[in-house]
Amino acid sequence: MRENGPVTSATRTSESSPAAVPPRLIATDLDGTLLRDDQSVSPRTVAALAAAEAAGIEVFFVTGRPARWMDVVADHVHGHGLAICGNGAAVVDLHDGPGSHRFVKVRDLARDNALDAVRLLRDAAPGTVYALEQTYGFHQEPGYPHLHLEVPDTLAPAEDLLSPGGAATAEPLLKILAYHAALEPDAFLTLARLALGDRAGVTRSSPSALLELSGPGVSKASTLALCCAERGIAPEEVVAFGDMPNDVEMLTWAGRSYAMGNAHPAAVRAASGRTAANNDDGVAVMIEKLLAELP
Repeated sequence: MRENGPVTSATRTSESSPAAVPPRLIATDLDGTLLRDDQSVSPRTVAALAAAEAAGIEVFFVTGRPARWMDVVADHVHGHGLAICGNGAAVVDLHDGPGSHRFVKVRDLARDNALDAVRLLRDAAPGTVYALEQTYGFHQEPGYPHLHLEVPDTLAPAEDLLSPGGAATAEPLLKILAYHAALEPDAFLTLARLALGDRAGVTRSSPSALLELSGPGVSKASTLALCCAERGIAPEEVVAFGDMPNDVEMLTWAGRSYAMGNAHPAAVRAASGRTAANNDDGVAVMIEKLLAELP
């Protein structure tokens, strides 16, 4: 099913008081948040997530990763819940285990918007190179660096991939990855947002100048809001964890939210609280505290 819809949020500072409503859902980012730097999920974190679900609290993984990179989570946490992938572009059911992920919701980037975004950003930042993430496919330009584990399905200019009949038009486009070798990451993010306007959502989760372009209004927060509305879960009943600019909207939207000890300053400003770093099991530390506070 394809859906698009906005989410509204108010600016929040790190001094805001957390909501006192008992949580019904935990939404956690993966890289730099739930996962340690070696991509492992600690035994303490596995136990904390299982304890949350045993207490009746649903767990959502909310990540910029594509669905095919979710096996690390399914392996270590036994297929808990749903994953919001591609910064909100898709919702994937993990319950059937590694290699059997089912797309529940797809919020794709329209081809015309994608072509406009590619051209506008290339004009604004010459030297930008692209890769394209689809529900199953992955394509990139010849000049795009080797940043990902897999071999691309196609090597071609993004304009050719997105043209009628191009390799990237056979299935939904979830996001565009835009890389620049010379620009500072946050400066590239600001430039891209100004250049693209409302043609695409722009964020980043990498320490390098690698941007992620999604459909207008598509973000971790907006897709999480849709999933929560379907379950009758209010924002104040959600606890969120994150560390990077692509988590900002989600950290702002959730009733309680925690930036990791290793978080980007934008995530710290957006969250209502702070927890330990990812390598120190910050998500588990806070879940244990939340469960201890339950009546």
